Amino acid sequence: MKINYIKEIDDSKVYDVAEKTPISLLNKISTKYNNTVFLKREDLQPIFSFKCRGAYNKISSLSSEQISKGIIAASAGNHAQGVALSASKLNINALIVMPTTTPSIKIESVKKFGVEILLYGDSFDEAYEHALKISKKDGRIFIHPFDDPLVIAGQGTVAKEIVEQAKVTPDIFFIPVGGGGLISGMSLYLKKHYPKAKIYGVESEDAPTLYTALKNGKPTKLDQVGLFVDGCAVKRIGEETFRISKEYVEDVILVSIDETCAAIKDIYEDTRVMSEPAGALSVAGMKKFIKNNNIKNKIIYAVNSGANLNFDRLRHVTERAEIGEGKEMLLSVKIPEKSGSFRAFCEVIGRRSVSEFNYRYANDNSANVFVGIKTDSMQKDKENIFKDLDISNYDYIDLTQDEVAKLHLRYMVGGKPNSTINEKLIRFEFPEKPGALLNFLNKMQKDWDITLFHYRNHGSAFGRVLVGIDIGNYSSTDLDKFLTELGYKYTDETLNQGYSSFLK
Repeated sequence: MKINYIKEIDDSKVYDVAEKTPISLLNKISTKYNNTVFLKREDLQPIFSFKCRGAYNKISSLSSEQISKGIIAASAGNHAQGVALSASKLNINALIVMPTTTPSIKIESVKKFGVEILLYGDSFDEAYEHALKISKKDGRIFIHPFDDPLVIAGQGTVAKEIVEQAKVTPDIFFIPVGGGGLISGMSLYLKKHYPKAKIYGVESEDAPTLYTALKNGKPTKLDQVGLFVDGCAVKRIGEETFRISKEYVEDVILVSIDETCAAIKDIYEDTRVMSEPAGALSVAGMKKFIKNNNIKNKIIYAVNSGANLNFDRLRHVTERAEIGEGKEMLLSVKIPEKSGSFRAFCEVIGRRSVSEFNYRYANDNSANVFVGIKTDSMQKDKENIFKDLDISNYDYIDLTQDEVAKLHLRYMVGGKPNSTINEKLIRFEFPEKPGALLNFLNKMQKDWDITLFHYRNHGSAFGRVLVGIDIGNYSSTDLDKFLTELGYKYTDETLNQGYSSFLK
């Protein structure tokens, strides 16, 4: 199907369901990166995503005969909501096939429109193939999430609004890429009105559909894709979206999960909106491009494509954001297992803010500690920390970019001592200020040993700390005196059942 894209975009009726979303100036990001950065706010659509545009533009064009057969779509979430909203508006029977991995917030958001939902497969591609089979079998009209000219044109209305809203000619655009519907529709319209502007696609490193297609000169199916950026978890770029993109898009920038999480934080700090990972891709790519190419004094636009973020993913986002923006490093450090070694190691760290510390006594020779350290200027701080550790002859491993460490090891450091010790387990609330840990260690009896330590800062005024202390021949009265003089809020957990089962 060939259409006049510019005319279709200009004449589109998407505003029967879609909003003309505003553009927000990102003040903090603009100042930090010495450019004027605007964010196109597709998170403010009725379904919190741009997908209602393309879906409605396609569905509203169907003939009466096609409508009578009903429609079907496959989607990881946002396209499903767009189709459901459009079907509800036009009173059309719709069936939505969604991967079983789809976030619950998106499933519930589709259900509210009264359409039928079928969960099938572990990825979009599996759901897509199943939906095509049903379409062929039952005669339902398949509404493609991206590789359809009318869907592409509907997404292109995002660009039309930017042209109408922009007061100064833009220099650079950053647009997230999944199947390519948004970037193809936007790029062809933007290039007509801003022929000198540069347009960059942004993809997750574990789902590089357009990047791979441009490299190979044709759409190429990926063996697998990561699911963190679920809105863009597509294995193959569309034929039509690729044809358009290769003509109008300058290049594609790949970003990591950590960089995406940092961008979610950046958007929140400027707008107080929690973007979904796919929605934050463009800001993540923009930041990376600016840093790598020393871009200054440009008018830049990025698209926040959606805000359908599951609440339970916030923990993961906040954990990874600090590393993503270069403000935390993770280390494995071997320290000698003798009295005072823990204190000596903390003195090497000095007054740097410790974000995490995991330690468990294992044998009489040495112990590995897992430590997170806050950094302001990543490379400079890393070099200084490594230098201090080298001077003190510590063996260490930088785990900052180690996925196993970030996802698993930081929560699994531990074990049981292989000898009998007079261990007391205390749960503390440490005040979040430099020197709190060192103050704790200095007030301890010199011949007491730390046998277990887990601490993680979660952004509050207090850090939650679990400490095991071998008090040797001292009495509980001596321990109580120390705890009282320390002045930190605490709870004695020595009789805790979980502790008895796994750590004692």
